[in-house]
Amino acid sequence: MTDLAALSAAEMTSGYASGDFTPLDVLEAVEARAHAMQPRLNPFCRFDPEGARTAAVASLQRWRAGRPYGALDGVPVSVKDMILTAGMATLKGSKTVDPAGPWTEDAPSVARLRGAGAVIFGKTTTTEFGGSPFSTSPLTGPTNNAWNAAYGNCGSSMGAAAQIAGGAGPLALANDAAGSIRMPASFGGCFGIKPTYGLVANYPPSAAGNLGHVGPMSWTVADAAAMLSVIAGPDPRDPDALPPQFAALIDEPIASVRGLRIAYSRGLGIRDPEAEVAAAVDAAAIVFEELGATVEEVDPDLSGLFAAYDVLRICNRAAGILVLPAEERAKLDPVVARVAEMAERFTVSDYVNAIAERQRLKRVMLEFHSRYDILLTPTMAVLPHRQGIQQAPGDMHWYEMNGEVWAPYTFAFNMTQQPAANVVCGLTGPDSREAPGLPIGLQIVAAPFQDALVLNAAAAFEAARPVRRPVFAEVAA
Repeated sequence: MTDLAALSAAEMTSGYASGDFTPLDVLEAVEARAHAMQPRLNPFCRFDPEGARTAAVASLQRWRAGRPYGALDGVPVSVKDMILTAGMATLKGSKTVDPAGPWTEDAPSVARLRGAGAVIFGKTTTTEFGGSPFSTSPLTGPTNNAWNAAYGNCGSSMGAAAQIAGGAGPLALANDAAGSIRMPASFGGCFGIKPTYGLVANYPPSAAGNLGHVGPMSWTVADAAAMLSVIAGPDPRDPDALPPQFAALIDEPIASVRGLRIAYSRGLGIRDPEAEVAAAVDAAAIVFEELGATVEEVDPDLSGLFAAYDVLRICNRAAGILVLPAEERAKLDPVVARVAEMAERFTVSDYVNAIAERQRLKRVMLEFHSRYDILLTPTMAVLPHRQGIQQAPGDMHWYEMNGEVWAPYTFAFNMTQQPAANVVCGLTGPDSREAPGLPIGLQIVAAPFQDALVLNAAAAFEAARPVRRPVFAEVAA
């Protein structure tokens, strides 16, 4: 029997066109899977059964009339609880947001999904204000890993990763200001892309300022490309959004890297990943050579990254927290709340210098990509975390654990605003220091506006090294 909930978006619309099943059939299957996984994995914070059914019925009528809107018509899509969705509260994983709303406005990306006929059926969990790297929030509690429920998915798109890997629909809308699409895609085991800054209009603005991007998470690269082509484009509410000709560059990915010049950096000159991650990404780099690319091991010059990033991240996030009354701040996750105190040590000169350093990093990477089409790195330096893991008292930044930087590879490309994606490149083995069968991620980066190149490279790797999706019934309790 066909598992309708776990089909790709392309398989769903093919079935609608042939009449083998309908958008209502698929919605019912996705909702059943979502509710079945909820007690064990907790990917969702709310559902919209009435709104989803109305959208599915409308899609069914279009398919029967032979007039579907396109590649996402009738496809169930979730929205991260950081992104405005009319008719559903957007609480951002926090007890400080009033559930009463009113919730009458769609973010630009959500409006585009609705306009394409997508069926928005629920909101996925997030860490509080997207500000913590751990797979939990004060509002919704822990969200567990679909490959092994004793583990987390990292932050902040934790629910989206569990949903996609667990097979409750093919697509999730998420956002990323330091790695919040790519990190949970790596730990949680799925595909996710942070597009070029401005390709997807972003409103309301990210709490992290212009570090924040909106993008898709999916099981297949082709589905993410289809979703990105729908949500890309300008909106008058976002003055930084790119004009429509950039959205037109996103098309069905061509699964080829033949002739590309690829740089492989095992640790970005920051730190080497642990042995099992290194082995997986080393093997992935060899795959690209086998596919016809020229691969050279080289590190870009990212000196100055951490100091500049810390100033910009902390000051931007503190601005949103400092406006809260003291009694509301007391409700916050301590990892999120502490940025208010940390911001006090920075001066105006620190902020101006951080902006200047960011511009230097952008120039460095533009020059780097004049020599290399693609940059490959690990997505994470370590294996997925067990649920409940905590930082040591001296760990001041979200990317530290017991004095060690464990997530150093993603936020560089929020600083430079380049497209970057995660693709699963392997699973932990039977002798892993963690559980066997946990996903390991490879990051694929390209120059700004070269999102299609990232998608092509990811599709080529996906075709060469496919990964079996975890079966929900097999997920460890």
